[in-house]
Amino acid sequence: MKIIILAAGVGSRLGNPFPKPLTPLNNGKSILEFQIENIQSKFKLDDIYMVVGFKKDLIMERFPELTYIYNPFFDRTNTSKSLLQALRKHQNTSVLWLNGDVVFDKLILNILKPYIESNTSFVAVNKSKVGEEEVKYTLEKNYINKLSKTVEKGLGEAVGINFISSQDIKTFIKRLEECDDNDYFEKGLELAIEKDSLKIKAVDISAYNCMEVDFIEDLENVNNIF
Repeated sequence: MKIIILAAGVGSRLGNPFPKPLTPLNNGKSILEFQIENIQSKFKLDDIYMVVGFKKDLIMERFPELTYIYNPFFDRTNTSKSLLQALRKHQNTSVLWLNGDVVFDKLILNILKPYIESNTSFVAVNKSKVGEEEVKYTLEKNYINKLSKTVEKGLGEAVGINFISSQDIKTFIKRLEECDDNDYFEKGLELAIEKDSLKIKAVDISAYNCMEVDFIEDLENVNNIF
């Protein structure tokens, strides 16, 4: 299995002059440093690949031990294309990926690991809240059938941590290729569900804290929690 962190975006909503994953937290670590430490508690550092773009040298100099994939079109593409660029390099293995602005409790990995070990594709979800601006989901026969920000009567939020199995990855790559430049990667999952009947579990991690940092208010909440 490989692990991909998507850290190419400008992150303009937070207003930083540097990549959002380098945002410092009150615990003395950056978002990215906190992510990597948590991942290392269960997985190998050598299996982590980071997609970079905006001011990539700042990230690469801070974490020289990681392997990098450069998205030169970071300023005009969204996460569907950053992820596609990474998955094309790992077409025969399973992949765990997460957004570079997710701050999460490492105990979440205990919930996710059995699904990873059984090679079961999933999206980690929080069933305790359904924000209007967040990616939401619905289920059909215990698998995700809708996944986007426009989902009505969503059962919860996708938290930005996901896994594609080795048998599903080529199908997912094909659908990511169909996505528009400004689509989120969730669009590729939705297309694969619709066109290929891809089976994706919704794994509930609501018992633990996990937040994406998009706005100053999110950063304040994260600092209060962690």
